[in-house]
Amino acid sequence: MGALFELQPYQKYGVTVRRSAIDGFGVFATEPVPKNRKIGEVRGETISVAEGRRRAATLERIMIVEVSHKTAVDLAASTDPMRFTNHSCQPNGRLSIRDGRIEFWSIKPIAPEEEITVNYGETHHEGRLTCRCGAPGCVGKL
Repeated sequence: MGALFELQPYQKYGVTVRRSAIDGFGVFATEPVPKNRKIGEVRGETISVAEGRRRAATLERIMIVEVSHKTAVDLAASTDPMRFTNHSCQPNGRLSIRDGRIEFWSIKPIAPEEEITVNYGETHHEGRLTCRCGAPGCVGKL
């Protein structure tokens, strides 16, 4: 069974973290999430983009998001469940940077027990990591 997380004010829908068929751990809805709704946010250590890129160069599993041309957020020590959101080439959610906050929004209805995914877009992996989403039309690399 997955880990349940206490809802923080910025976590709008219930989620659980458990093993994912995509990669490692994933975040799964515990209640229906309607289309175009904010699911939650992640918070972490604020660092410079240069420091984020330095850290990313030494890691296989990267949890760093650049929120501006100067600032990045390292989620490695975050306790927010949305940090486990996996990539999919056909996601049911999207990541949005708003006022320096890293938010997750649904782009279609998400059913309970469904894994919440986003398209990572450009990543620090720079095409070196195999995509394992299994979606039709998968691009194959992150």
